[in-house]
Amino acid sequence: MAAVLQLGALLLLLPLPLPAGRAEPVPSAEPPWLPRASPPAAAPLTDVAKLCVCNLLVAQCDINCCCDPDCSAADFSLFTTCSVPIVTGDSQLCSREAAIYSIDVTAHPPERIFKLIDQLNPNIFCIQIVNYKQALSFIPPETPTAQNFDHLLEQFGGAAFSAESDILSTELDAQSPFFYSNETYGVPIQTADAFLRLPSPTVSSQCSDANPAGFLVNQATKCSRMINTESCGAIQELGMLFYTSSQILVVNITVQSITFQSLNGTRTLLNSTDAMLFPMFLEVNMCTNIVIGASYLLTYKDTGEITEAAVSFVLGIINSTVLSVQQSFEISFTQLNTKPIPLSGNPGYSVGYPVRSTNEYGQLTILRSTSNQDCLAIGGARTPVLFGYNMISGCKLRITANTEYQFLAQTVLNVLKGQSFPEYVASFGNSQPQDVLDWVPITYIHSSEHGPWQLPISFEIEVKWTKYGSLINPQAKIISVTASITSSPVQTSPHKNTLQITSSVTFIDVSAPAEPGYKAQPTIEAKLPFDFFFPFV
Repeated sequence: MAAVLQLGALLLLLPLPLPAGRAEPVPSAEPPWLPRASPPAAAPLTDVAKLCVCNLLVAQCDINCCCDPDCSAADFSLFTTCSVPIVTGDSQLCSREAAIYSIDVTAHPPERIFKLIDQLNPNIFCIQIVNYKQALSFIPPETPTAQNFDHLLEQFGGAAFSAESDILSTELDAQSPFFYSNETYGVPIQTADAFLRLPSPTVSSQCSDANPAGFLVNQATKCSRMINTESCGAIQELGMLFYTSSQILVVNITVQSITFQSLNGTRTLLNSTDAMLFPMFLEVNMCTNIVIGASYLLTYKDTGEITEAAVSFVLGIINSTVLSVQQSFEISFTQLNTKPIPLSGNPGYSVGYPVRSTNEYGQLTILRSTSNQDCLAIGGARTPVLFGYNMISGCKLRITANTEYQFLAQTVLNVLKGQSFPEYVASFGNSQPQDVLDWVPITYIHSSEHGPWQLPISFEIEVKWTKYGSLINPQAKIISVTASITSSPVQTSPHKNTLQITSSVTFIDVSAPAEPGYKAQPTIEAKLPFDFFFPFV
């Protein structure tokens, strides 16, 4: 038995025969018990061995150009040095190839020495992997032909165009270069010369004018700008003209309002917006008409076309002791023929502000009580649900012997829910439509009693919220919304033919203890470690 086991072990160590037509693998120089090296990196995007910037003559050898493929060994023997000793790949990569050329003058005859090595980038801000072949190089232009002429004319013939990309496409609507589709959220807003700029702070809080405003992206920034009071009139970033001179393609930026701020902080709304006010140095060592704030309001159609652009200014006056001025900028968007809904908090809800939803009005609403308590004559009277306020309303429904209960049930339900009851509500007061996780679905619960004819008699909305964020400044966040519809069988009699229909809203704070022994949900105290920004600052 022992001999059989030994023979089996020998058989396991013998190499298996290779299939026909396959070469035998080269044995590794490393012992088999050592850990194997990591697999080789992917082939580089740029072959530096084929790059040669000193190759100027066609089909001829350039003098001292060691990378010229037209040069032979005899030509290299006549070189005294290499005009281009090293050729490297893109400097943004963390690891890049480098082709090194030199002439060995000690050899007889002298010969060229070529080495291909890998260089490591010491910069911590480098590109580790490039998964887009055209990211680090210019796209070769497409030669116009009879087949692609119409396509190129459509792409490059307008006032604005964009390059095609395999991964990111920012092309405008094919019908017009002034349209943005629903998929172009965040795309920089184009102007006649470049993009609409919204100044933003840098690391040192200084204003940078290189921040493009994105389509449908509401922004609010504050930054500081160094000034010299005596030469304030020469600083274009302090004047109104700098923020109104651009055209959003074919739409002019109009001045909606001008508010003047005095030295003590009081503000006065100017009556006229026709005159362009320029920064001006006064003899009392003051500079007036300085732009302290600018707020853009862009109106667009449902097709994505920007139709109007307006800006409201806050101008101020500063004295010579001020070395820098703080500016604030905002941009917001509103769809044409719709009413903009104000935010209900930033970020958490504020008590008394409407609960935001996804219906056409942007607010969660309930039935509004009127002097005419007839449910069938109340029409579409609705009132917004205010955060933190428990509300109740209702109406009366008169029933006769000739009432069609099936039709009446649907009518009453429409009165309670309204014509456009939403499916989602915003969890925060400043939730944006594109942030899907910031919207809470409305859960429906139907309850009814046994009976032949059922009519909805109550519509109750229960909103549960909690305190979210830091313990120092907790924010109100809605976590669930439940809509309960209660139906009851109709019982008519000669003495009672009127039903009371009610609608109510109740807010429940789940983070507060409701009874002894109730454990409140913990809030989050978000703090950064003391060395979070090391070694960047």
